[in-house]
Amino acid sequence: MARHININCDMGEGFGRWTLGDDAGILPLVPTANIATGFHGGDPSIMRRVVGLAKEVGADIGAHVALPDLLGFGRRRIEVSPQELQDYITYQIGALGAFARAAGAELTHVKPHGILYSMAGQDPALCRAVLTAVRDYDPNLIVILAGAETPAIAAELGLRVLPEAYCDLDYHPNGYPVVERHKRAWDPEEVARRALRIALEERGTAVDGTELTLDMKTMCIHGDAANAVEVATLVRQRLAEAGVEVVPLRAVA
Repeated sequence: MARHININCDMGEGFGRWTLGDDAGILPLVPTANIATGFHGGDPSIMRRVVGLAKEVGADIGAHVALPDLLGFGRRRIEVSPQELQDYITYQIGALGAFARAAGAELTHVKPHGILYSMAGQDPALCRAVLTAVRDYDPNLIVILAGAETPAIAAELGLRVLPEAYCDLDYHPNGYPVVERHKRAWDPEEVARRALRIALEERGTAVDGTELTLDMKTMCIHGDAANAVEVATLVRQRLAEAGVEVVPLRAVA
């Protein structure tokens, strides 16, 4: 029987006249779309457009929430209180939720972007702020978020959480990704090799050589790489050849 894994992709990250990523090109290749909600990228018109594209191909629609950092693309650490963060998350989920509702679709999930993913995963107070905002909006939403204490906090709040693996980022020894301030184009063969190792062996290697256990049911392909479509195409090809089925997020949650 084929193994199952989900692929999620960050997209909708342009702003105004600035285009970033080929959303229309990559959407048919990934079942789960994390759509930027305006704090690190994205704007109302982009949100509407990408929600519509995701609905057309039947992709999961999720809010890709971030710290308020357009200039740094949400990849700079900003000091924020738990209550401020909860308000930021509520605001962003609500914005994308409105576009989903207007399109006759619904949100499936929420995923923190960039440095916020690491901050919320490592600070229980910030983790609780993110998860509380999700619960108060819709407790049926899945949250893509790692962290040693995240599962317990999620269980207390009645939420489903999933950590994600990365096939197009390096890893720190603590299992968190090395955030690229400017996303580089990765070798598709290397990304596909890493994706297969995640899917088949649940393993990865940190930058210092540490071997990591990556028992994760969803992995991310970043849509802002210049060759993201080429990367996603080869990853899907290699997974199919290995008998790994790519499925929607709810199928692995």
